[in-house]
Order: sequence, then structure tokens, then C-alpha cells
Amino acid sequence: MTRIDKHAVEVRGLVKTFGDTKALDGVDLDVREGTVLGVLGPNGAGKTTLVRCLSTLIVPDAGHAVVAGCDVVRQPRQLRRRIGLTGQYASVDEKLSGRENLYMIGRLLDLSRKDARVRADELLERFSLTEAAKRPAAQYSGGMRRRLDLAASMIGRPAVLYLDEPTTGLDPRTRGEVWDEVRRMVAEGATVLLTTQYMEEAEQLADELTVIDRGRVIAGGTVEELKSTVGGRTLVIRPGDPAHLPAMVRAVTEAGLDGVGGVQAVPDEGRLHVPILTDEQLTSVVALLAGRGFAIAHIATHLPSLDEVFLAVTGGRTTPAAPAAGGTIPEEVAA
Repeated sequence: MTRIDKHAVEVRGLVKTFGDTKALDGVDLDVREGTVLGVLGPNGAGKTTLVRCLSTLIVPDAGHAVVAGCDVVRQPRQLRRRIGLTGQYASVDEKLSGRENLYMIGRLLDLSRKDARVRADELLERFSLTEAAKRPAAQYSGGMRRRLDLAASMIGRPAVLYLDEPTTGLDPRTRGEVWDEVRRMVAEGATVLLTTQYMEEAEQLADELTVIDRGRVIAGGTVEELKSTVGGRTLVIRPGDPAHLPAMVRAVTEAGLDGVGGVQAVPDEGRLHVPILTDEQLTSVVALLAGRGFAIAHIATHLPSLDEVFLAVTGGRTTPAAPAAGGTIPEEVAA
């Protein structure tokens, strides 16, 4: 039987302009229920503008978007009860305690006083904040504030959760804790749209990726599919005797194998790196070396890194595009 995927988020032709800057220029994307879609892009690509449109914070100029069964423009109030949002910076009230922050949000979502207290305590325990529950949020560390912010986004048990660069500025340990919580949310049925500039974060969390640049979707697919679009793999060979590396480089280079070039010895690793495009080239390189009498201890192939994919599809651009003549890029377009 053919599997039919249900989409928690469907976006078609979304456009948003600020003055002379087109932050979104006809964006299309889908997010399958119960999965994580990672949205990558340089600064100024339109990632945060996309999240703001899909969370009803700003109204798109054109296009259509349905999230959790609600039209983003026509049903904003219904949608807000079905989504959660954690932005790049913690949005909690620093004068209130952790428990008071969560309780207040629960009441704003129309939970009863009892249910808001119970839900707040559940999330404080889940995010390891119970001991700090009565302390003002101003006394929390950056990692604790981020966890409190995530807890706040989960008060209403959202069907769709937007995480806009949720681990920016966090240390590796706290980042790992946030990743664990995201995985738990998805395991419990949530759908997540994650914007990030951390390639490792995308690989760790995302089921599929969408790359945005200058307000347009320029690539998409699974991590492996995107890596394959760059073209080519690296054949990694570890010789039985590392001293043979220079001779192996000469042998492959002088053989002039069709499509094989850029052979490189990596002495620190005791390995030979050979860029290849096909399995036939892999076979030819290994056969050549074996035929020349070189002992091979191990071979493996590596796809390009996600960083390499990102640079390839965006043309190496990692900073915002220059504004049009006489125009400025507003703050909300800067991420």
C-alpha cells in the first residue's frame, strides 16, 4: 500500500516585502506531521520572516499557508492555540519566577488555575528547572532561560512548534540538552520547523532540510539527498604502510584515470583522499593500487559535509545581501 504523508505545514508562493527588500519571494515548502524540517540559509535569507509569517506575527503580502489545519491569514486566532514558538532570544518575563512565567502563559491559553499550575510544574520538572522554579528568571543562566523559553512554548501542547535558531549562544552541553528535548517533543507527536545556522544541529535533528537564500527556496531534501546534489564522494584509503602514501599519490596521479583528480595524501591521518564520482572510479583506483603492490588496510567513502553543501548551493554567501538602492533591510529580515 502506498504511504500517504500528511502535512502539518503547507506553504505555497509566500511573499513578504519590506520597502525595497523582498524578504520572501514565493516560498513553497511542506512539513510532514511528526517530523522536523530544518530551514537553513545565510543571514538575511528570510528564515525568521518565514517563521513570523507562519506564526501570525506578520501578514504575508501574497501566497497561501496552512498550519495544523488553519489558514495563517484567515484563522490566526485558532492557529495560535495550535502552535508554539521559541525565538532566537528568550522571551520570558525576567521579573517573574520560572513557575510564574509558565503559569501566566497557561492562563493566557485559557487553562484553568489548577491545570495551569499542574502543567507548569510538569514542564519545570521535565526541563530540570524545579529547584529554580521560585527564582526570578533574571537570575537564570542563559541555558536555563532557553529551557524555560522552550517550556513556555510547550504549555499548550502545540501540534506545530517553531524553533527559530533555538540554541544560538548556548554552550555545547546546553545545546545537547535542547536537542534531547526537541527529540522528545517529536516522539510525543509534535511537528517542528527548525531554523538554524548550525550544520551539526541540522544533521542531528532534521528529517528533511530546506535551504533558503534571498527569500527563495533553492534546495531541499534529506541530508543525504542534499549531499548527493553537490556531486561526488571522497574515497578514503588507509594503506598497510603509511610510508607508501607519497608513492600511492604518484601512482594514481600518473595513471590518469578517467574523472579521477585532486588526489591528496593526509599524513596526519595516514590516509589517501581520492575524489570520485562513480563506483567504477572507486573500483579502478583500488585495482590500480593493488596491482602496483600497495597493501590496503581499509577503504571507505565519504559524502560532502553539510557545510560544503550549504556553501555550494548558496554560492558561498553567508552574509546578508546588500539592500536595493535607497532601501534598508529591516531587523526582522536580518536572520
